Amino acid sequence: MTDTTIELRKKAKGERPQYFQDPAIDKVLAITMALAGEVAVMHDQIDTMQRLMEKGGPVTRADVASYIPDLQVREERDAWRQTFLANVLRIVHQEREELALEAGKLAESYDAAVELVTSEAA
Repeated sequence: MTDTTIELRKKAKGERPQYFQDPAIDKVLAITMALAGEVAVMHDQIDTMQRLMEKGGPVTRADVASYIPDLQVREERDAWRQTFLANVLRIVHQEREELALEAGKLAESYDAAVELVTSEAA
């Protein structure tokens, strides 16, 4: 067997997408999401260790690495992850909802203006 090392790119090709006017906000969001990903991984590892400890006996790194969660555990972790991400991204969701409300108000104002103009033209 040969020992082949594969070098992966440390940076993706092309420019990083920009979602906000200020690029610093995009950077902070990227950092936050990277940290959130790490927290989610640690949560799963801690959950695995707790479940293995509940069975009794010593818990090794190999036990943790080879643990395969069943459907119920995956569903519990998925529910936790959704709640966690909702908490992390709460401000983004709130701003999106506010923008949607504003867009709805603008659409209503536009429709009212069109109705007014077309009713006066008739």
